[in-house]
Amino acid sequence: MNKLVESADAAVADVRDGATLLVGGFGLCGNPENLIAAIHRKGVKDLTIVSNNCGTTEQGLGVLLQARQVRKMVSSYVGENKEFERQFLSGELEVELVPQGTLAERLRAGGAGIPGFYTATGVGTQVAEGKEVRTFDGREYLLERAIVGDFALVKAWKADAWGNLVFRKTARNFNPMMCGAGKVCVVEAEELVPVGGLDPDRIHVPSIYVKRLVQGRGYVKPIERRTVRPRGG
Repeated sequence: MNKLVESADAAVADVRDGATLLVGGFGLCGNPENLIAAIHRKGVKDLTIVSNNCGTTEQGLGVLLQARQVRKMVSSYVGENKEFERQFLSGELEVELVPQGTLAERLRAGGAGIPGFYTATGVGTQVAEGKEVRTFDGREYLLERAIVGDFALVKAWKADAWGNLVFRKTARNFNPMMCGAGKVCVVEAEELVPVGGLDPDRIHVPSIYVKRLVQGRGYVKPIERRTVRPRGG
């Protein structure tokens, strides 16, 4: 039951070229910083990455993009990364843009064993190209396929050695859906607590979804755009 491994590098040692990685986080909030760095050090190539976005040019998943380790991105928002823009416009990077709610549901469906679902989001737009359209109660819906990845890379706030997870506030974002949709779920946690140290009613993801767990270290927790109100007076 103890799922702790000695390092982030050991946790991703079997990630191979061409793998599909589901990476939690929203912008730079809730990013698995240690695991992304370990993937960078490993140097695997031709990755397909499913994540809400690709971080910034210098941070988050942008590190893998700069190193030319990414072949395809499946994302909702990509506006903060200039290198992403350059690679996309030059044809170096394959991109699948997915509405944010649809992306979350495709991941949730993958974790639940549901192969597809219908949604009205994207009907009549480029999102609908090549997809089955059906009418229910007089309204058109698209068939969207579930997403399942080879690995899910996730950051939790607290975890026990069994892999029960708690996320902190908005850093929860896409991370729980990633846990279910990855064939191998790898988690880094800011704080490890003894088994039994988490209130069962507060656990966001139960241990059954988690394959490996590592103690996270040295978090930077960067902010994409720091915005503050002007001082009064």
